Amino acid sequence: MKSDSQTEKIAVDTDAAAQYLTFTLGDEVFAMDIRTVREIIQVGPMTTVPLMPGFVRGVINLRGAVVPVIDLQARFGRARAQVGKKTCIVIFDAMRDGERVELGLLVDAVSEVIEIAAGAIEPPPNFGTAVRRDFIRGMGKVAQRFVIILEPDKALDVEEMAALCESAQVAEAA
Repeated sequence: MKSDSQTEKIAVDTDAAAQYLTFTLGDEVFAMDIRTVREIIQVGPMTTVPLMPGFVRGVINLRGAVVPVIDLQARFGRARAQVGKKTCIVIFDAMRDGERVELGLLVDAVSEVIEIAAGAIEPPPNFGTAVRRDFIRGMGKVAQRFVIILEPDKALDVEEMAALCESAQVAEAA
């Protein structure tokens, strides 16, 4: 038989909270697991790369490494983001062929790091969002609002983005 303290610990474990970095795109608030975020930098000079789809804004030099920058607005099928005073690049780790790849996400503004309990995350809606449903891990309830939690393995799938780049190059060549 379990004691009350064991039962309480189990209840706490099933409602464990995870930390998320929140950022804005237009009027919407998005979040991504903080464990994938490396750093946040100001928008600086970017080198455009010919024959890339519109959501690839270019590449930056990050301490000698070439890092592609993805315009998250354009990746979601919207108009390209306008760079403003609060616009920044979130550098995060993605996986490609089992290797870690650094990518940059161009976002309107970074808000804060928040904790969201697992029990406060609802499944993605079947309608009513301008973002592909498979790009969304869930909807986190924070205070009186929802935060769209990204599923980076889908929304920022390096393989899918590479295929889109290749198809853009083929279309340009034709």
